[in-house]
Amino acid sequence: MRAIRFDYTNVMSEVVGATHGLSEAELKAMESPSLAALRAVQARRGRDLRWMDLPHQADVCREIQGFATDVRGRFENVCVLGIGGSALGNTALQTALNSPYHNLAPPAGIPRLFVLDNVDPDLVGEFLATIDPAKTIFNAISKSGGTAETMSQFLLFRQALIERLGEDGHKDHLVVTTDAEKGVLREVVGREGYRSFIVPDGVGGRFSVLSAVGLVSSALVGIDIAGLLKGAADMDERCRTETFLENPALVHAAVQYLLHEKKHKPMSITFSYSHRLRDMADWYAQLLAESLGKRKSRKGEDVFRGPTPIRAVGVTDQHSQVQLYTEGPHDKWFTLLAVDEPDHSVTLPAAFPDREGIAYLGGRTLKELFQAERDGTRIALTEAHRPNATISVPKVDPHAVGQLIYLLELSVAIMGEHYDVDAFDQPGVEAGKIAAYALMGRTGYEERRAEIEARVGGALRQV
Repeated sequence: MRAIRFDYTNVMSEVVGATHGLSEAELKAMESPSLAALRAVQARRGRDLRWMDLPHQADVCREIQGFATDVRGRFENVCVLGIGGSALGNTALQTALNSPYHNLAPPAGIPRLFVLDNVDPDLVGEFLATIDPAKTIFNAISKSGGTAETMSQFLLFRQALIERLGEDGHKDHLVVTTDAEKGVLREVVGREGYRSFIVPDGVGGRFSVLSAVGLVSSALVGIDIAGLLKGAADMDERCRTETFLENPALVHAAVQYLLHEKKHKPMSITFSYSHRLRDMADWYAQLLAESLGKRKSRKGEDVFRGPTPIRAVGVTDQHSQVQLYTEGPHDKWFTLLAVDEPDHSVTLPAAFPDREGIAYLGGRTLKELFQAERDGTRIALTEAHRPNATISVPKVDPHAVGQLIYLLELSVAIMGEHYDVDAFDQPGVEAGKIAAYALMGRTGYEERRAEIEARVGGALRQV
């Protein structure tokens, strides 16, 4: 296995100083609670944390691969209808494992991918006006089947398909990913006969990318989903060890927790020095924020916990954010995503030998320049006493991406134990959903709507 690596050298006190860095004693003190957290999480994998076993679902992988083979060449476009955990992972896998220009020139027989992760009328309206639904397969993803955003899109595109293809013909263009038994979307599947896939029990949205939620669209656009699952399975095996400093999920979780809680750094910056991995940072932002951003502890006490995730892209954001990161408040810590071997080798031509400001670049490669920019940022952060770690990926391929996904999922689950919060619920999100249902007039939410309307009675203050 070509393993990814977590290098935390530059978070230690001997490198960035005792005020901002971690001492050996502080890290060592996390060994016992980390092992207890690992055991607690592992004990639930066969019950309510079934996302932990997704890498080992070979039968599901074969079913999805078979479906992708059956429909290959029939559609020009795949369109995912989903939001949050039903969308971010799909986008991250596409941008990591296919060409950045896949939608401009996909390989023969492979469709383009569009992920409509919003109900902004300009986004959806432009898609309706631009993309032919008769050349598109739509994948509606909602475990509950009641997600207002997804169901509104489902209604729109179902009607567009019926108008073009008829009541029977449209059904080949819709595939549904939802709960095995419950929810209105499962009822619709039973009534209409749409092809469907299952989101298993014990797999919340933000932990679902290695289920049919992320795998169906990936297989349809030619991604090696078996390789992805193999990488995740290898990381699962690697993270079962109870030798603290050999378990990357335990060390990653401990470092993040300590920098936040002990060194008072509430902002976690994921700085992707890989264009392909930039959307993995978006996916991780949801995983971190929705899992750990909680008002209540598991005892029901107000704790208001959770780090704030921020995404940056190297080298782009060296020219927009690094000034703040190196000289602004000491309230951040950094994880750089680094790639050892890019897919392409691009050599710069030699020119203007009498102009040193240009000449030094001649004959060097973009890989050399990109890595020098990354290392320059790492050096600047370190010299400014800003703790930073690096997750290094040998190559951005399915096996490495699978490792990265599982590492971060397990790390967040472990951090939930450290913070003493439920990492697998999202009451704040549900509150917003309920308010939206009430405002849209959904039956059963009349009382909530009345409460909202009563609060709005004061004078407006606006300019």
